[in-house]
Amino acid sequence: MSGRVFDNAAFDRDSAAPDQTFHQTSHKLQMQPAQLKPFQVAGQHNGLPRRAAVSEGAGLRESTQELFETSEAQIRYRAYSRLQAAAVAMGESLAIPEIVAIGGQSDGKSSLLEAFLGFRFNVREVEMGTRRPLIVQMVHDPTAQEPRCRLQEEDSDEYGPPIVPETSVADAIQRRTEEHLRKMGNIAVSSKPIVMRAEYAYCPNLTIIDTPGFILKAKSGELDNTPDEIMSMVKAQASPPHRMILFLQQSSVEWASSLWLRVVQEVDPYFQRTVIVASKFDNRLKEFAERWEVDKYLSATGYLPPNVRPFFVALPKDRAIQSSAEWRRSMAEVDAAIFKHLREGIKGGFDEERFASRIGFTNLKKFLEEELSRRYREAAPATLALLQERCDAVSAELMAAEIRLKAAEDVGALRRAAMKYADTVARQVVMMLQGSAEPDPIQHGLTTDEERATSRAPQWPGISAPVQPFHHESKLFGGAAFERCLEEFHMAVNSTRFPSSMSSDRLRNIMYAYKGKHHTGGPTKAAEDIARQAAKEALGPLLDAACIRLSFILRRLYDIAADRAAATMGSKENLHPYIAFHAALRSSHQAFINRLEEQARGMLRTHLEAATSQFAMNMYIHVPDPGDADELADCSDGDVAEECMVAGERLDDSAEVLNERLKAVHLAPAAGKTLAIGPGRFEDNTPSRRATKSRRVGLQQNSERPLIAGQAPGNGVSAGGSSVGSSADDVISAAESLFRKIRCAVATQYAPATLKSTFLDPMSDRLALEVSLDLFARNDADFGSMFSAAGAVAALAAKRDMLARRVEGLIKCKNEFQELAKCL
Repeated sequence: MSGRVFDNAAFDRDSAAPDQTFHQTSHKLQMQPAQLKPFQVAGQHNGLPRRAAVSEGAGLRESTQELFETSEAQIRYRAYSRLQAAAVAMGESLAIPEIVAIGGQSDGKSSLLEAFLGFRFNVREVEMGTRRPLIVQMVHDPTAQEPRCRLQEEDSDEYGPPIVPETSVADAIQRRTEEHLRKMGNIAVSSKPIVMRAEYAYCPNLTIIDTPGFILKAKSGELDNTPDEIMSMVKAQASPPHRMILFLQQSSVEWASSLWLRVVQEVDPYFQRTVIVASKFDNRLKEFAERWEVDKYLSATGYLPPNVRPFFVALPKDRAIQSSAEWRRSMAEVDAAIFKHLREGIKGGFDEERFASRIGFTNLKKFLEEELSRRYREAAPATLALLQERCDAVSAELMAAEIRLKAAEDVGALRRAAMKYADTVARQVVMMLQGSAEPDPIQHGLTTDEERATSRAPQWPGISAPVQPFHHESKLFGGAAFERCLEEFHMAVNSTRFPSSMSSDRLRNIMYAYKGKHHTGGPTKAAEDIARQAAKEALGPLLDAACIRLSFILRRLYDIAADRAAATMGSKENLHPYIAFHAALRSSHQAFINRLEEQARGMLRTHLEAATSQFAMNMYIHVPDPGDADELADCSDGDVAEECMVAGERLDDSAEVLNERLKAVHLAPAAGKTLAIGPGRFEDNTPSRRATKSRRVGLQQNSERPLIAGQAPGNGVSAGGSSVGSSADDVISAAESLFRKIRCAVATQYAPATLKSTFLDPMSDRLALEVSLDLFARNDADFGSMFSAAGAVAALAAKRDMLARRVEGLIKCKNEFQELAKCL
């Protein structure tokens, strides 16, 4: 339909001479040649007696009715007119054949619109079409001897009362335009159209969309981009392929110099649906004297494609014309004057066989009516099918709105659906922690670097060199990412060195505090205090960073689990429209993980205190020094080298010795064994089991032996309690050895077990229960607030009613169009 080129040749054959109505009218007008000038319309009655004028008006009315009264065209247009009104009101996009009038400002679009309507309403004075498109639905009604013009409501398919008199139409349109632009924020133009239905005995069955005229520069007080806004709006109106384009340009402008013809070519490159009209033809006609000049201009050879044949139209200029009858008579007089001048005022006349059907408003109107009627007929099947499709779609929307409204009012059903969905999400989280290959790692997984960048702990505190665990480039999530993070934490802890932040002043303070206290183990106590403080400063931040990273991994699981739940559950079960509920569910998950993070941080701090307690310090005496494991730090690129394995085994051996010593302390009393008293052993010193005085003296002397790293107790100790090992360097060396032992215990024993038990076990055992208590242990009012805000049920009901009216209107349009289309 839209790609068909106008059948200009067929129209020209059928209209080789002006139509009969035109000849009848022009013949009567030519009876008074003395009073008719080529480009001037005479007075109100053209010099005729009043009775002659009245009879002339009756004859014109009869001939006009004969032209318009075609039952088939009436039925066809009435069907599409009703359909178009409903489409505009409901925001539907239906391929209804229409005419879009475009052109520059002052090119005569408003006068042409008045000519089609058959009456004046002063559109040029108020610039009616410069701010919003105007859809004018013209309905030929033989019974309407006076125009009945009504504006459609802004957001309804209902029309307002008739505007009386018709000269007030422009004012009503201007008020409607100004109110809308003010409501939209005082914008310059708006693409939302105004719809006017005009029923009149002297107008054809046409629908014309009048658009703002193109301008080169905004007038004073307007935004600078107003010309661009108008250009964009007009292009949008002219772009749909089902719309004919009526392009107007003043005849005084040469086609080669046309400013706006390129706009037509942008939306219709081959002019397949464009009708070009040279307006104000009477002005150009004065320049011609001979036939060849006229024929050359009318043919437009060399400027327009061969399939494009313009129309040449002139309309009355006398603004003093008031009545509709005078306006119509003046149009006929101008057409007659144009032909008279071409035949008599041009030497040799003009090629009537080629160009007569293209001259005058009457021929333009006849061509547009026939072309639009043909397009109506061709578009009927597709339009009916599209109507049925839209009826089905809106009916489905109405059903969904009904279901949603009932669901919003049924709190019990909402609870059941919400609990099912929350349980599904929790089970998906547990499944991914235990290991699952179903979610795509490329989509949901993160590498180690990506995980660090998006978490709240991008770096391991105190570690300058990058720590890269095995498979750090793999995209992991869930349980796999959790285990990789634990491995990374283990490597980070083992890469920690005795903190350089332990300033010499702090060390001297501790050393001097224990100076001269060899009889109570002063150097040993100093080394223990230094090691204790260094471990807390170096390892505490690492433990916090591990909690942050692991909680981030767990938080990410909610989004993945929610996607999985939405994919596995039906559209009615995933509660997708209820944003507040999903936000509350997400918050419950995050709050539970936050509690686990705080709990893990507290337990790790407790274990760090235990690892640096006096009890643990006594256990470390006979534990071998694991060393700094420099080889392990050098293997951060993920290569499994033999040195790394050896270093790791040495750390594990030290941890195993420590673990065995702890077991011995706890299990020996229970088995009834008596442990030897010495370093690392504790004696039951209760009154019933207090040692003898000689035994207590021996223990005191034994405790005076300084703890020197790498040296057995008692070596190099003098009788006075002074030895080489009691120097500051030996105390610091002993503190570093204790620090490494504490680090080994934290990295291999306390932290991994605590992190797993604090995070993974509760996620598997208590997640669903905790979330359910948070979301569902509330009254109906609080629970319902997650699914509907105040007044939401009323809003849903209003939307349901609106859709019901829309369905009713569409079905009515479809049925009416289906019946009327049988006559097409």
